Amino acid sequence: MSKKLSFYIVVLAILLLVIASISIFLGVYEFESSNFQTIKQLIFNPESVIPSDRYVILNVRLPRIIMAILAGGGLALAGTSLQGMFRNPLASPDLIGITSGSVLFAAIAIILGEFIKAYIPAFLHYSFLSLMSFIGALITMSFVYRMSTTNGKTNISILLLSGVAITALSGAVTGLLIYISNDEELKNLTFWTLGSLAGATWPKIVIVAVIVALALRYLIHLGKALNAMMLGERDANHLGISVETIKKRIILFSALLVGTIVAFTGTIGFVGLVVPYILRLIFKSNYYFVLPLSFLAGAILLLVADNISRTLVPPTEVPIGILTALMGAPVFIAILLKFKKSL
Repeated sequence: MSKKLSFYIVVLAILLLVIASISIFLGVYEFESSNFQTIKQLIFNPESVIPSDRYVILNVRLPRIIMAILAGGGLALAGTSLQGMFRNPLASPDLIGITSGSVLFAAIAIILGEFIKAYIPAFLHYSFLSLMSFIGALITMSFVYRMSTTNGKTNISILLLSGVAITALSGAVTGLLIYISNDEELKNLTFWTLGSLAGATWPKIVIVAVIVALALRYLIHLGKALNAMMLGERDANHLGISVETIKKRIILFSALLVGTIVAFTGTIGFVGLVVPYILRLIFKSNYYFVLPLSFLAGAILLLVADNISRTLVPPTEVPIGILTALMGAPVFIAILLKFKKSL
């Protein structure tokens, strides 16, 4: 790792830590003592902290902050990896249908879960929702990849049209499931479609953290390989890059990331589009920098969006999926205008 990349990583990590520290004190609930005093007591003398203050910090705000970091970083990493693989800035998980496919299978798990669980081993019941969401993301990713790629070349028009088709089909089936759902199931389905970090708990964080750690382990060092693939897959093979292995790795871990995150947070779109776009403006599509920095930048983006969602209209909160869509739509339009000028 170069000194320049290490410097950027340290800067973003410090910025993320500062924002996370501030996030602990944002919200409707106000601590009995001063913010600094409460944290000082929690670290050095936990028993002296008022139970309500301790509960809000350890069981409400801290899990939510960590989930925002993991989800934002994971979605940005998946989006960056897919864009590098497809060699196109429009290949984000939500635009090519991966998110909608994941939501569809999560909806199937919510509505039809009791029937399906009877046919699967008991040890899978606890992680059934995450497993179904991952399967939906993997099937969608595989379908889009096969539809849009011929002889190692990706047709961007077919890529986007495949995403539109998957999104429309998933939306139709999800609508049917909503129609036959009861009140409780309808409430859960609404959660998936709008996106929220309010349901973050420590067990969920452990699951997401394991998946994100695995994805980071296998994707974070692919920057140079993606740079070589930007020249074309044939040229990358000549340079000794195992293109097919890298593509399979990106497909698997992108689906795993999106599927798991959607299972616990619902639909949070455009993170995988906005973050790589901003980083490419700075680093000129050099994935050696863009790929590792995307995780930290995505974590910062989603954490800031979550803080806005919690403080914009207190005591209620704006669904975070709405905010990320408002952020991402102008970026999407900017990318399209850039493509239009290049024609």
